[in-house]
Amino acid sequence: MNQHVNIEEKKTFKLKVLSADGIEAAINKAEQYRLLNQPKLAESICLDVLEIDKANHKAKVILLLALTDQFGQSFSAAAKHANDLAKSLHDDYSKTYYSGIIKERMGTATLNSGNPGSNFDAYEWYIEAMELFEKAQTLAPPSNNDPILRWNTCARIIMQYDLKERPFENFPPLE
Repeated sequence: MNQHVNIEEKKTFKLKVLSADGIEAAINKAEQYRLLNQPKLAESICLDVLEIDKANHKAKVILLLALTDQFGQSFSAAAKHANDLAKSLHDDYSKTYYSGIIKERMGTATLNSGNPGSNFDAYEWYIEAMELFEKAQTLAPPSNNDPILRWNTCARIIMQYDLKERPFENFPPLE
């Protein structure tokens, strides 16, 4: 076997397919990897599940969350994929609630970035999340307080960091 790999050579592999009866165990592993802060592993497992069960709601949700766990490293590609997944969920509550989670996590990643103006951007993400959580609350069963819990979390972060709307600067036109 050749021990030396040409760095410029890109290797592609034919991925192996899971057995259908192993889907539930794979999903449980994906959840565990998320809890262990291993979102790439959870993402890979969910992609394997979705390869054989494209409509698997639980795999879509875990994949969406695993992508948002990675917002600090790869923001735009992960955010687009997560938003596409949210739109594909099977009911209006899930679509709205998980879209709110995406916005909330974008706010958190932005706030933690330390970039100039990130506090204003984070504020906007949190406000968008809160609007989605309010809408999700109207779609949730009476015993489901998840949208309320998420809304309160966003509100507390805004208050804790004293986040504010970006000030509007009225500059005279350039001539």
